[in-house]
Amino acid sequence: MNVLVVDDNPTNVMLIREILRKAGYNGIQTAASAREMYNVLGMEGPLGPLKVPDIDLILLDMMMPEIDGLEACRTIQQYSELRDIPIIIVTAIGDSHMLAEALDAGAVDYVTKPINRIELLARIRLALRLKREKDWHKERDRHIREELRLAAKVQTSVLTEPFHDDHITIDALYQPSEELAGDLYAWFPLGQGRYGIIIIDMMGHGVSSALLCMFIASVLRDAVMQIEQPDLVLKRLNTKFHQLHMNGNLMLYYMTALYVVVDTNKQCIQYANAGHPPGIVMMEDGHMIALESTGYPVGMFPELEVETHEVPCKSRARMALYTDGLMEAAGDTVETAMKRMAQLLKQESSFQSKAWNELFHPSSDIDSKDDKCLIWVDVH
Repeated sequence: MNVLVVDDNPTNVMLIREILRKAGYNGIQTAASAREMYNVLGMEGPLGPLKVPDIDLILLDMMMPEIDGLEACRTIQQYSELRDIPIIIVTAIGDSHMLAEALDAGAVDYVTKPINRIELLARIRLALRLKREKDWHKERDRHIREELRLAAKVQTSVLTEPFHDDHITIDALYQPSEELAGDLYAWFPLGQGRYGIIIIDMMGHGVSSALLCMFIASVLRDAVMQIEQPDLVLKRLNTKFHQLHMNGNLMLYYMTALYVVVDTNKQCIQYANAGHPPGIVMMEDGHMIALESTGYPVGMFPELEVETHEVPCKSRARMALYTDGLMEAAGDTVETAMKRMAQLLKQESSFQSKAWNELFHPSSDIDSKDDKCLIWVDVH
């Protein structure tokens, strides 16, 4: 353990060094002033560049000339690299207000002069034990963040790449509110001029929602490729969802889903909407069709009641499918949000326009509390 003793009185320094040496602390450094301590810690002016020192504990005298212990303690706290080094204030002042001020300045403890060997060593052991625990938690948090970043990359990898052919163009914008998200989208060429497009919003976000999304993604392709009718696809997902045996959980997990099949040969759009925000289809003549909910969310009940509806699509059309996070960014009510997005769908020739991006990155600094997702479909 490396301890830095900071005191302008050589006698006090010698006494503390001897106590520490006899207790088995060999890595002892000393400083006669706050500025000398700054040099040992690698501080080069206020908030300047810093090389993290190999110091585990600082014993800091309260009363020193030029810069006292309180000011020095506050300065150290300005450096994120040094904040975790425990500081024990050494003082001859028994003023409770002054001691409280020292603790507020960033010190973790204090000892009073004349120094009692047993008390000093006990407080050092306590401070070092707390530091070890804090270091362990920091390392664990770092490891968890690394795992989350890796998991986020894996989750992103299952999202479908943009698609384009002579009949249709499909792409998406996606902004998770956390590293792991609860939104999922995919599209599949089904053959004979048919294309399946699905958007899913799992309840909540974070690790549990992301894991459930990954499970749904693993069974989604088989469900879509084996079943033609949209409502039956969602019912298959509902069955798979309930096979997870989550009945013992206090929390009810479910997801909203909108599955659309664009049939360019029959010139129609079939869809089933399980409690999802209504998608918007904008026809070439400006006529708007809302793909309203046709049933309950997936996973809410063992049996899913949802219907397939069909709308004609005999000319060019644009379609926007989105999650409620984007809807909340577009307006205070469902009506105002849909009106704004319908306007954007009609006016903007690309989903990558400034107007659409403003919904994902509003000018306010308020962090979004929900994932945002938009699927843009252009039927040629």
